Amino acid sequence: MPDDSEFKHIKVLSNIREVDPIDWNTCAGTDDPFVCHAFLNALEESGSVSADSGWIPQHLILEDKNAHTVGVTPLYLKNHSYGEYVFDSGWAEALYRAGGEYYPKLQVSVPFTPVTGRRLLVQQDLTSNEQIIIKKALISNLIRIAEKSKVSSFHITFPNKQEWQLCGELGLLQRTGTQFHWTNNGFDSFDDFLFALSSRKRKSIRKERRSVHDKNIVIRTLIGDQIKEHHWDTFYTFYLNTSDRKWGQAYLNRKFFSLLGANMGKKLLLIMAELDGLFVGGALNMIGGDTLYGRYWGCLENFKFLHFEVCYYQAIDFAIKHGLRKVEAGAQGNHKLQRGYLPTATYSAHWIANLSFRQAIERFLIQETDEMNDVINYLGDHSPFKRN
Repeated sequence: MPDDSEFKHIKVLSNIREVDPIDWNTCAGTDDPFVCHAFLNALEESGSVSADSGWIPQHLILEDKNAHTVGVTPLYLKNHSYGEYVFDSGWAEALYRAGGEYYPKLQVSVPFTPVTGRRLLVQQDLTSNEQIIIKKALISNLIRIAEKSKVSSFHITFPNKQEWQLCGELGLLQRTGTQFHWTNNGFDSFDDFLFALSSRKRKSIRKERRSVHDKNIVIRTLIGDQIKEHHWDTFYTFYLNTSDRKWGQAYLNRKFFSLLGANMGKKLLLIMAELDGLFVGGALNMIGGDTLYGRYWGCLENFKFLHFEVCYYQAIDFAIKHGLRKVEAGAQGNHKLQRGYLPTATYSAHWIANLSFRQAIERFLIQETDEMNDVINYLGDHSPFKRN
């Protein structure tokens, strides 16, 4: 079993192309499309992630004494808090008012992607104990890098619960949030899912779906190489239109989607809405090992209930037909609850250099965690499913 003394090579790389894709993916695995080499490379190669966008790659690579890659983590130096979905701008303002500087900071994350998954990526063929040792080594080296770089902090956003708990054991501050996820409880069909809902919610969903159908809108489902460049052209127009209205800016450029199409194969599901031979809206999903991830949505005209049909109901239908366990439909949105998506905790972990500032954040997080637990419990009490 390796111990910390056996990790002879620690590398910090400014471009993921400096890492052999096989070495990276041996640690990343195949279930989570967002931490695979191809996805992270598409962000960098397209220029969506770059110094100009305020995301400077600093990927941490851990090698054993034989120079074999045993652990990696996607790491970025940042001078802002955009595109993270774990909101800390209030922390930055508080430190600034106290005479400190919050930026630059280090961020362990998948840029622009509020999806829970592994962030401390280790070789998958190791034992559980060996993997924990390497994860601890990654965290300890993150602390060393942060101290050496004299940044204010580093943040691990949307790790899974096991990694989050490990971070807490090693002294990092722990934070929780919430999203809405749909779980496949052995449903045989969409109607089977509807039958599990209360009568009122079931009727409401049927009404919404019928409203879209009555507009003569046709849903097209495209997977992998069925998605052509002209589909990306159209979808990117949707993405820009909705991103500009909702967020004020689009984080991803057109080239990013072409790179996804060329390199992510059967991991892509594009659901497009067509009216009178023209596409009017669409959603891009990523297919994981047992989960469908709804990522980007856009439309040209705001047809009532189209967003729910394309992003939520079509995703559920696809998951049931393909035996997927879960649908994650992205950040925010209490409106998802009545459509079968239940509140689920999300996690982040934070290392703060300044002791007094750390203590202030720790006090804040105690209160915030209590409030978040109350919210999750309240929402859970309003589940749309029938009560046993």
